[in-house]
Amino acid sequence: MIALIVVGTILFLALVLIAMALRVVREYERGVHFRLGRIIGVKEPGLRIIWPIIDRLQMVSLRIVTMPIQSQGIITRDNVSVDISAVAYYRVIDVVRSVVAIENVATAINQIAQTTLRNVVGQHALDEILSETDRINIGIREILERTTTEWGIEVVLVELKDIQLPDTMKRAMAKQAEAEREKRAKIIAAEGEALAADALGAASDVMMEHPLALQLRNLQTLIEIAVDKNSTVIFPAPLMSTISELGSFIEHETNAAQRKRAQLGFFEDELES
Repeated sequence: MIALIVVGTILFLALVLIAMALRVVREYERGVHFRLGRIIGVKEPGLRIIWPIIDRLQMVSLRIVTMPIQSQGIITRDNVSVDISAVAYYRVIDVVRSVVAIENVATAINQIAQTTLRNVVGQHALDEILSETDRINIGIREILERTTTEWGIEVVLVELKDIQLPDTMKRAMAKQAEAEREKRAKIIAAEGEALAADALGAASDVMMEHPLALQLRNLQTLIEIAVDKNSTVIFPAPLMSTISELGSFIEHETNAAQRKRAQLGFFEDELES
């Protein structure tokens, strides 16, 4: 009976030691291998065996980590108070340094990211912050990367996520945008008036060279007035004389055409005779 208990205990301890000796390193991980407190290597993905008790395998993820940078009040260069939040993306490129050089990577990057965000944004005016976010993002990332590289970390991307303006500044910007739209509308209207004036000037030059065109334009105006079914139409005196001259012109042309047809008829009779 005692022998069975001893054998069972030995088997149990053996299974426990085997379980402690077997480690699975996933594809997106690397294992930093410690033996008696010293690093002896880095384990690649797969099933790995270590010595129980004296060995320790610390897993480090190589995936990109998304880290939000909480909103904080910042004074811009032109003394405007804004609340800005951001987000940073980083990943481990040196697993040994990320474990040995710093104790808590995520906390350290978050703290230095907040400080860098405040310093970089404070060097720009509000208009620059709103219109040049890409340049500010790059500046923050470069400053962070100079520090985090020593920890075996690469900052992939930094983006300003939300910019909260004071209510007074929002109203001022709304008024400025409205004034800008009114200015553009007036400029467009003035350009339209200038083009219309040029077109009218060109038309008047043509009418001066061809008086009959002016007469036809007057008649067209009368037709347009008649479409509205007005009960009374007032004809200007020059227009009446214009109509009279136009009638004389048409009568003269008609008589000339009749005379020409008569002459052609006479010639045909002479030829037949």
